Amino acid sequence: MKRSNVFSLIAITLGLSVLATTVSAGDVNVYSYRKPKLIDPMFAVFTQKTGIKVNSVYAKNGMLERLQQEGRNSPADLVFTVDIGRLTDIQNAGLTQAVKSNALERSIPAQFREPNGHWFGLTSRARIIVSSVDRVGVNDIKSYEDLAHSRWAGRICTRSGKHPYMAALTASMIAHHGTAKAKDWFSGLKANLARKPQGNDRAQVKAIKEGVCDVAIINHYYMAKMFKDPKQVPWAKAVRVIFPNQKDMRPLYHRGTHMNISGVALTKHAPNREGAIALMEFLASAEGQAMYAQKNGEYPVTPGIAWNGLQTSWGPFKQDDLALAEIAKNRTAAIRMADEIGYNK
Repeated sequence: MKRSNVFSLIAITLGLSVLATTVSAGDVNVYSYRKPKLIDPMFAVFTQKTGIKVNSVYAKNGMLERLQQEGRNSPADLVFTVDIGRLTDIQNAGLTQAVKSNALERSIPAQFREPNGHWFGLTSRARIIVSSVDRVGVNDIKSYEDLAHSRWAGRICTRSGKHPYMAALTASMIAHHGTAKAKDWFSGLKANLARKPQGNDRAQVKAIKEGVCDVAIINHYYMAKMFKDPKQVPWAKAVRVIFPNQKDMRPLYHRGTHMNISGVALTKHAPNREGAIALMEFLASAEGQAMYAQKNGEYPVTPGIAWNGLQTSWGPFKQDDLALAEIAKNRTAAIRMADEIGYNK
């Protein structure tokens, strides 16, 4: 079967959106958990510059299982996904290969890439706290740890404690404080919930607007998404953005805001390894990083790249420099902890 037919068949079998119908041996094929509108414009610029066509298919789930089923016959060169957990799951399944690239290592700080080159962060996202502009004071919350204080009883909303974004934050708390103290914090956070964990990050901001709760934990870029939707602008205007753990001088409390990534990995059996690495390097370049910042509302991983207007309005902040590879080691414990304390009940 021709490679073009294989790629289309895989897309249909996965329930993916087929974004290209003609595939040649010189193309780069991408399996993506990232929505096409977020990455296709950058692929188009890459193609214009290099002549290398990029074919991408989008799925909400099932990527790891499909790669396992395809084995050596997989047409995929690269996988694009969000969250350190999904990247490490694919790596731990033996579905990636190491990349040695001076360009990638120069552009992407060590904390945002796997030590041996099995995955690379392309954007970073801050796990921020948002609070009601009417019911919470400007300086009332300074850290993630503050959220476990009894003063916030019945006032906090979050999504599922086992969702990858929440699991990564809890994993970072385990890395910084140890299992026992992290569990105390997680239990305190649960005790302060205004409702059973539910919905996505935007749903938490909406709940603050509606008076269900006063405080929530979200990824920063959802603020940008809400400001682009006329129906959601009132939600965004109802909250104040807080970058936690900045100037508090208590031990560990000034470590900086927890960061996660969207990233890319080269598949173990990539048919077009050279072209795939060229695409990775382009997306990590100053041009690629600037497009990510301006179009997607995410922070560039490369230092010195200009932020978009909303990010600039929030101002600079200290980022937690704990390596994401270290955080990933605690994900299983974080998910298990959510079950142990009955966070979602």
